[in-house]
Amino acid sequence: MSIKASEAWSLALSEWAIPKEILEQASESPWIHPAALFNIPNVIEMTPAHKLARELMPEGGTVLDIGCGGGLAAFATTPPATKVIGVDHQEDMLQMFKSNAESRNVEAQTFLGFWPAIANEVPMADVVTVHHVVYNVSEIVPFITALNSHARKRVVIEMPAEHPLSTMRAAWKHFWDLDRPTKPTPDDLMSVLAEMGIAAQIKYFTGEIRNEKDLEDATKFMRIRLCLPLEKENEVRDFFAKEKPSIARELAVIYWDI
Repeated sequence: MSIKASEAWSLALSEWAIPKEILEQASESPWIHPAALFNIPNVIEMTPAHKLARELMPEGGTVLDIGCGGGLAAFATTPPATKVIGVDHQEDMLQMFKSNAESRNVEAQTFLGFWPAIANEVPMADVVTVHHVVYNVSEIVPFITALNSHARKRVVIEMPAEHPLSTMRAAWKHFWDLDRPTKPTPDDLMSVLAEMGIAAQIKYFTGEIRNEKDLEDATKFMRIRLCLPLEKENEVRDFFAKEKPSIARELAVIYWDI
């Protein structure tokens, strides 16, 4: 018997869980998001996702950025947007978001917490942007529903064509002989949206992967993400030297109008 697209999405994401026997021996949490990776450039390149967010943004409009980080998706719309709203569960990300708004002379409002748990506290906006977040969302239907209720004109989601942890596939195989899944994909999210009655569109494009620039930082973070002890750091560094990280990947932008 076939299952709902939303259930298939949740099941596929559960396959990405780190096996218990690996996770239990980790000395540090592997779920790290170094804030430095979320710094944004002074001049933001207009990707297809940014263009779609700007397309329906009125002069003096408002953008709501879910999982905002430093605010790359939000500030790509300013101007014509003059107010940015950021939601993130890390306080250091929100501090970066507010600092970026101040340097651009843009009005900013921030909310600390997880979406959609805090959705009732957050105001509506003309456009809602969600970049590189949905692969972390198992309960996808309430997440999407809250996006819909907060957008006056358009919702724009950017996501990699493959799960972001796919870039570590070779490392997991090398250090733990662990094979990583291949699902879910943007097409699976499109199936969820269709199931919800949302007529979304999808476009693919090539985008930059934001890697740690410093080899020592890259080695450290890779070791932690792999649940490896400190004494494995040299081995991880050697692996890095042989397996050069990719600098680009295929991305998908999924969007719909309200």
